[in-house]
Amino acid sequence: MDRKQFEDYLNTHKAETELMRQQAWNLHESVNQHYDKVHPYGYHLSMVAHEVESYGHEVVEDEKDILPLVFGAYYHDSIEDARLTYNDVKRAARGLALEGQGVMDERQALLAAEIVYALTNDKGRTRQERAGAHYYQGIRETPYAPFVKLCDRSANMTYSFAGTDKENNHMHEVYQREWPHFIEAITAASDDPRLTLPQDLIDSIERLLAQ
Repeated sequence: MDRKQFEDYLNTHKAETELMRQQAWNLHESVNQHYDKVHPYGYHLSMVAHEVESYGHEVVEDEKDILPLVFGAYYHDSIEDARLTYNDVKRAARGLALEGQGVMDERQALLAAEIVYALTNDKGRTRQERAGAHYYQGIRETPYAPFVKLCDRSANMTYSFAGTDKENNHMHEVYQREWPHFIEAITAASDDPRLTLPQDLIDSIERLLAQ
C-alpha cells in the first residue's frame, strides 16, 4: 500500500482510532499505571501508535488490516500490564462501536487480539526470561507483531535516549546492548509483508543508536 492510500484511510477513520486511543488510555489509568513514573501510560501507547501510523504503509496491503494494527499498538500492553485476558482483548476489539455500528468485524477483532497476545511477555523473573526464544517465536509467526514490537522499541528508545536521569541512561545502555539480538529475534524468514520490518524505521532507530 502506498503512503497516501494509508494516510487517506487513517484520515477517514479518525473517529475509530480516537475511540481506540481513549479506551486504551482509560484502561491503563484504571490500574494506575504510569510511564517513567511521571506520564500517564497512554503517553507511551500514543507514541507507539504514532510509529505504526507513520510506517504502517510499508507492511499493510489490505486496508482492512489497518484498524486491527492500530488497535494492536494501543492495546499491546493490556494483557501484560492492565490485567486483561486474551478473550478480554478480543471482546474489547469486537465491542468497539460508533453510533451503534461495530468498528471491526470478527476477522479484524481476531487479528487485533493476536497481535496483542504475541507481544505479551512470557512469565519470568528477569527481563531475559520474560522475552526468551518462545516469546520471539510467537512474534515472528504473528502477522504485524514484528512491526508493532519494533514500533514499541522505537518509542521506548526515543524516550530514553532523550532523557537525562539515571533510569533513562540505564535503559539507553540496555537498548544499545540488546539491539543486535533484538532485531534478529523479531526478523521473520518470510516474504509475507505482514511479517516484515520497514527499513526506514530500522534506519531511524540505528541513527538513534549512533548518537
